[in-house]
Amino acid sequence: MSASVRSGEFVQRWRDWREQRERDLADPYGWLALVSLDWLEDNPREYPGLPGRWWQDKDAAYLDPQGAEFSHEDEPVTGVRRFELVNSGAGTRVRTGDVEVEIARRTGYLIRVHDPKAPVLRDFRGVPAYEPDPSWVLTGRFEPFDEPRPTTVGAVVEGLSHVYTAPGLVRFTHDGTEYTLTAFNGHDGGLSILFTDATSGVTTYGANRSLAVDTPAEDGSVVLDFTRARNLPCAFTDFATCPLPPEGNRLPFAVEAGEKLPYERQG
Repeated sequence: MSASVRSGEFVQRWRDWREQRERDLADPYGWLALVSLDWLEDNPREYPGLPGRWWQDKDAAYLDPQGAEFSHEDEPVTGVRRFELVNSGAGTRVRTGDVEVEIARRTGYLIRVHDPKAPVLRDFRGVPAYEPDPSWVLTGRFEPFDEPRPTTVGAVVEGLSHVYTAPGLVRFTHDGTEYTLTAFNGHDGGLSILFTDATSGVTTYGANRSLAVDTPAEDGSVVLDFTRARNLPCAFTDFATCPLPPEGNRLPFAVEAGEKLPYERQG
């Protein structure tokens, strides 16, 4: 197979990936649909634009619908409902009217409203990105720790932190120099790497980008496809609490590949 054919297939696969990525972002109840973020308090209270009363204690979040129509996992919420979640883990959602209210634990509990009529979602016109260049597909090696390490990182929200499990390190070489990145467990069985580089805050979002890495091969080899480096939700909305990269995941060179600063953050 000629190099030009291989290059054409690479570009087409990247375009297919990007189209799916933008379809996912345009989900009517996705990240771009966020219109608010509120931190729950110890005493029950109402929040602007939402029915019911909400509060938290040291273990869980609570909703008292106060007669309003709510559902959780397709079941009506007719009385006080308790939600105990994992810190920095996945949230859960309740539906009321045309909106979904996400409940999540980020040290304390928060609620976020996903509204399909959100202005950011309405005005979404895709994500700018560098042109796909196969030279940014690098080979690395995964080196597992003896035991996975809980790793605390900061967040785009001042004073907040996240704790993730780091199973090991990924080593790779760029322009003759070796670099090491801490990897977290990925959502689909592989690895997830948060990083910044010399483009951060210039042509790409300043706080972070994320790189999904497939499960390492038996010999520990991994593929780092920086052309698929993605923005986290905080690049698009102020109502996200995204983690910052761990110490050491700040590359000194410019990764001119992957997603750029969203249109919503330009100008």
